Amino acid sequence: MIAMPEFVQLKKHVPSGTIIINRPECRNALSRDTVAALQQAFDDFHGERSVRAIILTGSGNTFSSGTDLRELSEIAKQPNAMFEWQADVEHFQQLLETMWRFPKPIIAAASGWCTGTGLALLLACDHVIGSDKLQLWIPEALRGLSSGLTAPLLAFRIGAGRANRLLYDAQPIGSTPAHQLGIVHEIVADDFVWARAHQVANDIARGAAHSNLMAKQLMNETIGETLLTQLAIGAAQTATARTTDAAIEGITAFLEKRPPKFI
Repeated sequence: MIAMPEFVQLKKHVPSGTIIINRPECRNALSRDTVAALQQAFDDFHGERSVRAIILTGSGNTFSSGTDLRELSEIAKQPNAMFEWQADVEHFQQLLETMWRFPKPIIAAASGWCTGTGLALLLACDHVIGSDKLQLWIPEALRGLSSGLTAPLLAFRIGAGRANRLLYDAQPIGSTPAHQLGIVHEIVADDFVWARAHQVANDIARGAAHSNLMAKQLMNETIGETLLTQLAIGAAQTATARTTDAAIEGITAFLEKRPPKFI
């Protein structure tokens, strides 16, 4: 194991390297420190020649519950909240771009809940192994927030028409409809998600690293050439949405465990 901050763990089982979001006490919510640790984890695996594919997963029974709303609420009390939110959103955008341009395939091994910006992380992966207990959800509309960093990736993966349903309905979907939509590539029993992801890494390692790199560049930087621009626009929208009265009510309602009351 490579030493990392407590929010993220790294493990190496050649030919795979595993990045584990490690905040099970809050369902692997993405705080600013967690995002920074994930960025460092990808940077550290970048030059590991023996690692041919990255597995991204979450500890416990959750992939990621998305943005840490308790942290958002605390930042809201600070006089420079807008600048801090802008910086946080830009750092998360940078993480997604790092994954998008990463020279090795990234495999999501996803169990349990995958929510909001946690879904953005999953969508930035190249291959998704989903547990039969996986639940995907975009609840930003219920929080008064923007899904600006999830929507472009979702539209790229499954098309704008299908993406609209998930963005507007704010209803979770399980692994079977996620597979039918094309978000999840394979469904396996909950206990075998990482093992199957490691098998996929072994399959990837049978090919030339440069060939895999060229294939990823063709998909993400040619076919998906406008995605990074869309993410930049989505990042600006995400930061602005956090300043609104709707966001204050949505986040407060979530923390108080009650339905929001939007005007």
